[in-house]
Amino acid sequence: MEIKTIDLDKMDPVTQEVDEAPVYQSKIINKNMISKSNILITATFVIVAMVGFYTGATLKTFIGGKLNGGTSGSLKNIQAEVPLSGVKVGDIYGSADEKAFNTTATGVLDKGGLNGEGTHKLVRPGGLSQTVYMTSSVIDLDTLVGHQITVWGETFKGQKTGWLMDVGRVKVENLNMPLPK
Repeated sequence: MEIKTIDLDKMDPVTQEVDEAPVYQSKIINKNMISKSNILITATFVIVAMVGFYTGATLKTFIGGKLNGGTSGSLKNIQAEVPLSGVKVGDIYGSADEKAFNTTATGVLDKGGLNGEGTHKLVRPGGLSQTVYMTSSVIDLDTLVGHQITVWGETFKGQKTGWLMDVGRVKVENLNMPLPK
C-alpha cells in the first residue's frame, strides 16, 4: 500500500470551490388550508369557552346558593329599590326572606360611618355604644336617612367600630325622626 503526500497549497481536482450558497427548495403549503383550519380551531375554542362560562355561572347561581345556606339563592327574592318619590311607614325593602338575615336593630338612620367603616349609622338610645355602623349592597340607604327603621342584616367584626352590619332588609317604622341621645 502506497501513501500519497498531499500538498495543501495545491487544489484537489476532485473538490471544487463553491461560491454560491446552496439552494433549498421550500415545501409547497396550501395557505388556504392553514387559515381555514386555524379559523375552525379558534371558533371551536371560543364556543367551548362561552358554553363553559355560562354553565358554571348557572350552576353557581342555582346549586351554589342552596349548598351555602341559601344566601346566594335568596338574592332572587330582592324587592324593588327604595323609591325616590316617597317612603311610607310600613314599607319593607330588600330581601323578601325574613330568615336570610338573623340580626335586627331599630333606630334612626344617619349618614356617615366611622373612620371608613360603614356608609351609614343607625343611632339608637343609649349613646355611641349602641350605634350600629352599616353598609348595604342590596338597599340604597341614602333614601332612608332621617327615618326610624328596623334593619335585618349580618354582623361583621369591625376594626374601628363596635357593631358593623351588612343590611339586607329594612322596614320603615316612623318618618322624619330626631336622632336619639
